[in-house]
Amino acid sequence: MKHIAILGCTGSIGKNALDVVETHSDAFNIVALAANKDVDTIEEQARRFSPRLVALNEPTAAKRLKERLSDLDNIEVLCGYEGIQAVATIDEAEQILDGMGGSAGLLPTLSAINAGKDIAFVNKEVMVMCGPIVLEAVKANGVNLIPIDGEMSAIFQCLEGARDRQDEIYKLILTASGGPFRDLPKDSLYDVTPKQALRHPNWDMGAKITIDSATMMNKGLEVIEAKWLFDIDLDKIDIVIHRESIIHSMVEWEDGSTLAQLGPTDMRIMIQYALSYPNRLPTPVPRLDLRETQTLHFEPVDKEKFPCISLAYTAAEVGGTLPVVLSSADEIVVNAFLEERIGFMDIPSILQCVMEKHQVISNPTLEDVLEVEDWTKINTLSIIREYENK
Repeated sequence: MKHIAILGCTGSIGKNALDVVETHSDAFNIVALAANKDVDTIEEQARRFSPRLVALNEPTAAKRLKERLSDLDNIEVLCGYEGIQAVATIDEAEQILDGMGGSAGLLPTLSAINAGKDIAFVNKEVMVMCGPIVLEAVKANGVNLIPIDGEMSAIFQCLEGARDRQDEIYKLILTASGGPFRDLPKDSLYDVTPKQALRHPNWDMGAKITIDSATMMNKGLEVIEAKWLFDIDLDKIDIVIHRESIIHSMVEWEDGSTLAQLGPTDMRIMIQYALSYPNRLPTPVPRLDLRETQTLHFEPVDKEKFPCISLAYTAAEVGGTLPVVLSSADEIVVNAFLEERIGFMDIPSILQCVMEKHQVISNPTLEDVLEVEDWTKINTLSIIREYENK
């Protein structure tokens, strides 16, 4: 029985993780849950899984949750940053599943690692912003860092048994669905709406990552993530459009062989692998039948149409705090687009403006990263206001 705590339990990753836990209740046990402010969902989860500790970041929501769970004296309810940290470091948990999106997951993830917890994570922003710092903490504490995100999990699985042989890797190939606008000409992207951008052709995900898929920023962030996670040179990471999303990513070796991880478009497979690693368990997900699939398509990426990819490669090449700026600014501009304050193609333009304005710190400390994150928020919002007034 593995004891697990979940950060971001009310999001799509958290909900799918709890489905996996419920399927294998003899293998996994939930000891703590944390989310932002969704009282209804976390109350239902708390009653279903009986964790010792639950936390909501928003104080008013946490107060409401505490009132609702007052009939259960075996569940402690905490709030705010301290509550999230308590879930991330709870003694009983052997593994923390980090389903929190964006930079909010950075400090809880580092706290969990420093508390000696294995990490199953989907939050690519943590690795983008703080890759070297995270990996140093992982090494110092001797814990496992297992990716859940489809592409990173696929490469992790393809490299099983060969992670100390990077010199034999010719290329990591990240597959991308191309998002909802893969067939639209570039000129048409200036008029797309948030509603259109949220219609992903293959995956059911949260709003932020779905917009990142539409701009293909998610793939750019994965390039930076893969660079750190797999200790690979930037020129050995490539992206191809793969419409079916059946091959989740590939590793090409020096001898010409290519290993690929294939599967249905269901995140429960990746989540379950991260929780059961290094073992594999049966899953209720429908099996992949290649006889029904019949064809697999692969296309090059149009970087002029999707400039966010080039911005990510630039951030990765420059390094230092520039990836922090890219990731932090992206959270803000995506939110502005969802609120219809800026247009779709304003997203890469604003990101480029913020990146050009930043003075890069080459070898940042955690304090530097947090300060640059604050700087980025202020300057990104300022540039967004300029775009609104045009």
